[in-house]
Amino acid sequence: MEFFRIKKDIPFMRHALIFNIISALTFVLAVFFLFSRGLHFSIEFTGGTVMEVAYPKAANIESIRKSVEGLGFTDTQVQSFGTAQDVMIRLPAQRGVNATQQSEQVVAALKAQEPEVKLQRVEFVGPQVGDELAHDGLMALGMVVIGIVIYLAFRFEWKFAVAAVIANLHDVVIILGFFAFFQWEFSLTVLAAVLAVLGYSVNESVVVFDRVREAFRDRRYGKLSAPEVLNHAITSTISRTIITHGSTEMMVLSMLIFGGPTLHYFAVALTIGILFGIYSSVFVAAAIAMWLGVKREDLIKPAKPKDETDGAVV
Repeated sequence: MEFFRIKKDIPFMRHALIFNIISALTFVLAVFFLFSRGLHFSIEFTGGTVMEVAYPKAANIESIRKSVEGLGFTDTQVQSFGTAQDVMIRLPAQRGVNATQQSEQVVAALKAQEPEVKLQRVEFVGPQVGDELAHDGLMALGMVVIGIVIYLAFRFEWKFAVAAVIANLHDVVIILGFFAFFQWEFSLTVLAAVLAVLGYSVNESVVVFDRVREAFRDRRYGKLSAPEVLNHAITSTISRTIITHGSTEMMVLSMLIFGGPTLHYFAVALTIGILFGIYSSVFVAAAIAMWLGVKREDLIKPAKPKDETDGAVV
């Protein structure tokens, strides 16, 4: 389905150098902020106290959050757990205060609002668990990248694989750069969003590369150069890009606006990833493939010359 069709190809590759310079500068800034400021990890990575409380009726999450923050706890997470009556509270570790003392302070503050609230369980998440989660997250990220390289190398050609991986890593690093610069909380849900962006971004690159391969094999475009073929492939997928990314972004924005604090940074990471995913598929992946010298012969095997002795009668 297409909303519109552009008859004349847009010369995207004519401006590839300028946009690649912008991408490189953005990437360098993101790396700088990652090393200078670092990520603001949630308690899943740094350790802390996890509490589960039960209310006799539907809990007011916002009121509970204000009560907990009023005790001086920062970077807390308050969310429904299982049912509307069950609430999970995550508190960061504090020096000189153990999990029991933290839970007693919180329960006392909650009972002042609702005397019938009950403490179901208290657990302490140690820093070693956070280190293990960070290690597993990096391993998952690495396995995804390796899988993408292998998939694209088999489906297309190594130049496309390199271009797509660089573009995808560009998106991931920029997302992390935003979180480092603004010191937004980096939690497991944000990590899940980053992994989702990897798959989402590579899907857009695959669509463009598929159209490039079709154009190279189509005799109607036999006289077009590689940059002109890339321009045609990108232009012909613009309508699809608007439909898919637009509908996805509508869903993500609804989570960002109505999802509350629990889904806020998850939706922020997806929003940044979707926007830069569109950009990187056009001005990073396609441009890098062009700089690597992709050509028709990379995707079409030349026909073998016919042996003159074939069919000769001896």
